Amino acid sequence: MANVSRSVAGTLPDGRTIHRWRIATSGGTSADILTLGASLHALRCADRAGRLADVVVSPQRLADKLSAARYAGATVGRYANRIAGGRLPTREGARQLGVNEGGNTLHGGLEGFDTRVWSARPVGGGARAGVECHLASPDGDQGFPGTLTATVTYTLSEEGELRIEYVARTDAPTPVNLTNHAYWNLSGGDDDTVLDHELWVGADHFMPIDASLLPLPGPASSVRGSPFDLAEPRRLRDAVGAVDEQLRLAGGFDHNWVLRPGTSAEPRLAAVLSHGPTGRRVQCLTTEPGLQVYTGNHFAGEFLDESGLPVGRHAAVALETQHFPDSPRRPDYPSTWLAPGDVHRSTTVYRIGVVS
Repeated sequence: MANVSRSVAGTLPDGRTIHRWRIATSGGTSADILTLGASLHALRCADRAGRLADVVVSPQRLADKLSAARYAGATVGRYANRIAGGRLPTREGARQLGVNEGGNTLHGGLEGFDTRVWSARPVGGGARAGVECHLASPDGDQGFPGTLTATVTYTLSEEGELRIEYVARTDAPTPVNLTNHAYWNLSGGDDDTVLDHELWVGADHFMPIDASLLPLPGPASSVRGSPFDLAEPRRLRDAVGAVDEQLRLAGGFDHNWVLRPGTSAEPRLAAVLSHGPTGRRVQCLTTEPGLQVYTGNHFAGEFLDESGLPVGRHAAVALETQHFPDSPRRPDYPSTWLAPGDVHRSTTVYRIGVVS
């Protein structure tokens, strides 16, 4: 039987109290959700020997989630990924959003959803219990039009399936792209990097980027014959260690894969991350058309993880299920616009398990 409990995680420098909600199963698997950013702060699961360990990398200090460890485990929005120049085309003309990365808007702007304290309440019970997080984003928030209400619900099953469901509504047309930004390291603290993890992605194409990490004009590129070909499980060391201009621009993977067959009504398998020494495996399923893989290219020890160790380059990998970067400016991409009366719904599932 899964159960949910609440405790105080700490206080931010500005005095805001952050709560920790723990979803725990009878088998020992558990997930910790923080009200700061509606974040997945910890996920404990067993390896093939039954040893429990945390497999997401989060900062030891809460304050680091607003600086060096920003986005770790957080729900990011109102628009995940980048919007070029922060220029949002609307029917009334271009609208300027807040910018926070090289003149672009990244993950919703300077004060995106990851910086907010969400309200939360327990939901479900029995074989699947969880936490529902809620946030109201007013009209003009970071420059975005319309008042948006967002709900993110985490549930954990006895079988070790973590399900994240996103729902959003607006009173004026606005772009919406919500994702979770957990950093995975399935070694549970045994390995300093994820370079010996293997990754499979169900995609035939990826989006090449420019120096600002924005998709280049034109169609997506075939992965065939490139370091981005993950149609067979590939060790990350071999993939990101290849000599390739796209890898040089990003310092590793920081790219969007175009999932097959695109947006779907029910979650379908998008990626599989595995760690041979422990046997841990995470299967990622989603209704979204894209997957941004980020291999922690810019970590440089600026913050400590929960065990007190500095987090260095390639210490973890993010699997961000999403619509495509810069979609509001790219009519050739699937639309991310939400209209009044419509409901944005998206589901991502992480199936935690072991392989022999």
